[in-house]
Order: sequence, then C-alpha cells, then structure tokens
Amino acid sequence: MKKDEKVTHKFDSLTEAHRAMGLPAPPHPLISLLSSASYPGIATRPPVGTHVLNFYKISYRPKLSPKLKYGQDYYDFDEGGLLFAAPNQIIGSASNDEDDIRGCSQYAVLIHPDFLWNYPLAKKIKQYGFFSYSTNEALHLSEKEKTIIISIFKNIEEELNSRIDDFSQDVIISQIELLLTYANRFYKRQFITRKAVNNTVLQNLEEILDEYFADETSLNKGLPTVQYLSDKLNISPSYLSDMLRSLTGQNAQQHIHNKLIEKAKEKLSTTGLSVSEVAYQLGFEHPQSFSKLFKTKTNLSPLEFRKSFN
Repeated sequence: MKKDEKVTHKFDSLTEAHRAMGLPAPPHPLISLLSSASYPGIATRPPVGTHVLNFYKISYRPKLSPKLKYGQDYYDFDEGGLLFAAPNQIIGSASNDEDDIRGCSQYAVLIHPDFLWNYPLAKKIKQYGFFSYSTNEALHLSEKEKTIIISIFKNIEEELNSRIDDFSQDVIISQIELLLTYANRFYKRQFITRKAVNNTVLQNLEEILDEYFADETSLNKGLPTVQYLSDKLNISPSYLSDMLRSLTGQNAQQHIHNKLIEKAKEKLSTTGLSVSEVAYQLGFEHPQSFSKLFKTKTNLSPLEFRKSFN
C-alpha cells in the first residue's frame, strides 16, 4: 500500500467505535449515547479519517458550515444542527484540519440495526431520506428546536446510564422515534425557509434537463437519472427528491418522467418522427418502454396523442 493512500476504516460494532475514540465499552452492545459532558474532550472527537459504520449515527453539532446564503441574506439558523448516517455509508474526512475539529459532535447516538429488530421502527427508519443526505445538507436548528432535540438526547443518555431492564429498549426506541419525527418536521420547515434558494435549484434543474435533450445527450447516455442530476447540482439524490417534493409534490424521478412526456409531446406534435425514433431520441432503449410510460402519464398511446393533436 502506498504511503499517501487513504484508508477507510470500518467499524462493525459499537465497541470497536468506542475503542477507536479511546472510550470504555458501551453499557449496551447495540446502542450508545456519546456526549461531551460524559466524555470530556474525547467523545467530541470522531475517528480520524474516513470511516464506515455498520450502524446508524445521529449527531448534534454546535456549529455547522457552510451557512446558506442567498443574495445578501442568510437563511439558516445558528444553533447548530443534526447530521444522519445510515449503515455502510462512508462518513468523516480524510483531513484533520480546523474545520473538522469545529465540526465535532456534542451528542451522538449510535444504533445498531439489531437493536431495532422486531420493532416497526426497523422498517420505518429506512424511509427517512435524510439518512442519505450529505454533510452540507444537515438540519440547521432554531434555538427552540435545539432545546427539543437535546432534551431527547439527554433522555436516551439517562435511560442508558441509570438502568438496563425489561423496559429499557421500549423507552429508548420511543425516544428515537420521537427524535426522527421531530427531525422530519424540522426538515420540512427547512425546505420552507430555503424556498427562495430551492426555487433557484429547480430552475437550474430545468435548464440541465432542457440542455440534456437539446444537445442530444440522451442519444449517447440514455435517459437522465436522478444521480446524474444531483451530481450536476452538487446535492445528494435523496435531498433533491425531498426538496422537489416540498416544492412540487413530486420526487426527482417523477420530475424526470414529466420532462420526458413534455419533450415527447413536443416531438410528436411538431415532427414527423416515428414513435420509435422519438423514443430513441429521448434516450429509451426500447420503444415499448416509452409507449408504456406515455400511456401511463397521458392515458393515450403516442399514436393516439398525435392523432388527437392533429
């Protein structure tokens, strides 16, 4: 291995993660609450370098960057915020600069998937898109929101430190569910407070899609994907879908389908291209797939639409 090659560490258990941070083993093998108060100067410092956790991580940071700016105004709160990571995601930074130190967590709860086993939350937790958001899409909290979130962290910490009995798991699971419910609520609020910025993103998205079909990129790359669009916009696919849903009521894939139908109608009504030729120009590999999508969206086949238009 080359000396400058970056190593990504994988932690399969909470005990391994604790050991990497110089902490004693967690009181419970499947869930751990780290706080700067319980582990002064240690819990606030994550493992150096990029790493992969085999468990969920929800952390509160007192400072988040970058703060979102639109024109001359800042739209995000200053009370820190939440970051989320699902199992097997690469997180952390290869560097150890001052930005990383400032970005350390004041609270972090680590949850092994097995802790949720046999609870409805085991399935429901996978439906929260913010576990796939990138760091710059963190949830910025107001002072009141911060108070609510920290109180939940403290409840989990107290439950873990005071007793482990037949009711502990039920109590902790309920607190995790409450934390996720509030996070979902506050993210909806963040989409509203970022509406001006998100509308600009939506406009950029439309321009990217228009250009994609105008320069016939679709002929070479096929149908545009959510990943392609998110890469162009420098945001995560999950954040893009959730942002669009807050603005238009539709996710990114539905938005792509609507644009495909819009372009298809344009070609069917203004050119003499066959249905197969229209399909190929839009990026469909098989004309049948195009006809099926068109029928689903318009209740007409491409030929029926052309006849009704004419």
